[in-house]
Amino acid sequence: MEFDYVIVGGGSGGATLAGRLSEDPAVQVCLVEAGGDGRGILVRAPAGAAAMISGRPRINNYAYRTVPQPGLNGRRGYQPRGRCLGGSSAINAMLYVRGHPDDYDDWERAGCIGWSFDDVLPFFKRSEGNQRGESAMHGASGPLQVADQQSPREISNAFVRAAMECGIPRNDDFNDGVRQEGAGLYQVTQFHGGAKNGERCSAAAAYLHPVMSARSNLTVMTGVQAQRVLLDERRATGVEIRRDGETDTLFARREVVLCGGALNSPQLLMLSGIGDPEELVRHGIAVRHALPGVGRNLQDHVDFILSCRTQEKNLPGLGPMGLLNFAKAIPEWRRSGKGLIATPYAEAGAFIRTSPDLDKPDLQLHFVIALVDDHARKLHGGFGFSCHACVLRPKGRGDVRLNDADPATAPRIDPKFLSHEDDVARLLAGVKKMREILHAPALQKYRQAELYTAGANTDEELLSHIRARADTIYHPVGTCKMGTDAMAVVDAKLRVHGIANLRVVDASVMPTLIGGNTNAPTIMIAERAAEWMRGPLTFDRAELDARRPATSLERPVLQAAAAGAQAHPAHATVRSGM
Repeated sequence: MEFDYVIVGGGSGGATLAGRLSEDPAVQVCLVEAGGDGRGILVRAPAGAAAMISGRPRINNYAYRTVPQPGLNGRRGYQPRGRCLGGSSAINAMLYVRGHPDDYDDWERAGCIGWSFDDVLPFFKRSEGNQRGESAMHGASGPLQVADQQSPREISNAFVRAAMECGIPRNDDFNDGVRQEGAGLYQVTQFHGGAKNGERCSAAAAYLHPVMSARSNLTVMTGVQAQRVLLDERRATGVEIRRDGETDTLFARREVVLCGGALNSPQLLMLSGIGDPEELVRHGIAVRHALPGVGRNLQDHVDFILSCRTQEKNLPGLGPMGLLNFAKAIPEWRRSGKGLIATPYAEAGAFIRTSPDLDKPDLQLHFVIALVDDHARKLHGGFGFSCHACVLRPKGRGDVRLNDADPATAPRIDPKFLSHEDDVARLLAGVKKMREILHAPALQKYRQAELYTAGANTDEELLSHIRARADTIYHPVGTCKMGTDAMAVVDAKLRVHGIANLRVVDASVMPTLIGGNTNAPTIMIAERAAEWMRGPLTFDRAELDARRPATSLERPVLQAAAAGAQAHPAHATVRSGM
């Protein structure tokens, strides 16, 4: 089977890219996804996220685990990632957050030319169909539906008032490009109006589902596991896949694009012989192209949750009253798109600074209208509310490596949470500020005892709780980072250094973590990539070499690559001469 573009991974990056590229009827686009079609009721009903995110059972979720984390008392962290069309946008809390404008200006200052906020803003707007309408900062006609919440709980408004009582200004638009700081209700990626009113708008629902049956030039394969990228010397020619127990090959006339996310894209590169030579040789994989940065530079938002019990009954909860609330909410949601089923759970939040000397927020809060414990894997009866605090720009750096050379094996994930003392200090400061907000007068009538931390008052006691229960809030990035330095994996147009016709288009290309949720930025990245890819394709070896000269580490390995391929013929390319 031969196509112009073969895209691996149907998440936020892949769904967006496939949808945009297939707008041109002259090109043939193939998208392969390991999971299902992302159309089920748990995806469409926003409240279904609680069932999927827990990974029990593993519905639409890889449910990965990290290696033991010394900063978390040796615990293995949990890493839920979407496994269906739409990827993690099909199982997340739907929050539409772009990050701070300085985040993108920092990318350009680091050598990623063309990635300043002014450069990326048009692509955010192109993707966005905001209920509030067109403005200098927002788009209204894009496929990604962005809406005000259908029916937020009153307790969420109380959280905003509590934050204001603690000196945090109100902010009704975290994405206005001017002032991210403040507290408010989040906008969400949710359909507003029409037959789908109140349903989740995943990247697949926005870019793929409406056109899959209408475009003969778009082939979408689900339940397909990518095995490796096929290479003819220094050019990608296709992808080896496995479906229904059989191995097959998809050839790409123009480009192969990896959109597996920060955990799976580096894994597939390494399985294809592209990466750190020491890592590849350790698993018996021939070195086809040495790129030591593959899998390095992992960054994620480390997060801690404070939870309180409440007598408020108009919330999600376990027990007879909680089940009755959901039962009554189902017909309301089907009829109007409103009610408890439409909730993103994290209805309100804030961006705050740990010091007035900072020029932008360094912490994000997510206020959740339910008791949250261990990613909804530990359940509690009754009702409650929770608040997350996460460090927006952590200094700790982890990595993604291989456990073995089997594509079906999960990657080895090591975020190195709380390995940097600055991250520890910021998270502690965030927890203390979060607790101040939860104890403000506006929340007094809702608040009962804290679930775990009621007796913790000193820094040492709070740090003990942090190390016992902190974990990810699901924003891994950076493992195929964009740039020109020795550890960069892709250039400023997302082309893999040293390999023609191969790009990475997902959150893994972010050189540094943005100050916010990562779904909207990933869709923006894919919108940018589509713009470049629709131009004429050229392959010039001198230009390929000039993108980033081989480092002193790479040169001897590149010379030995051919010998390595002969030593491990199972990983040699199966097609040549293109």
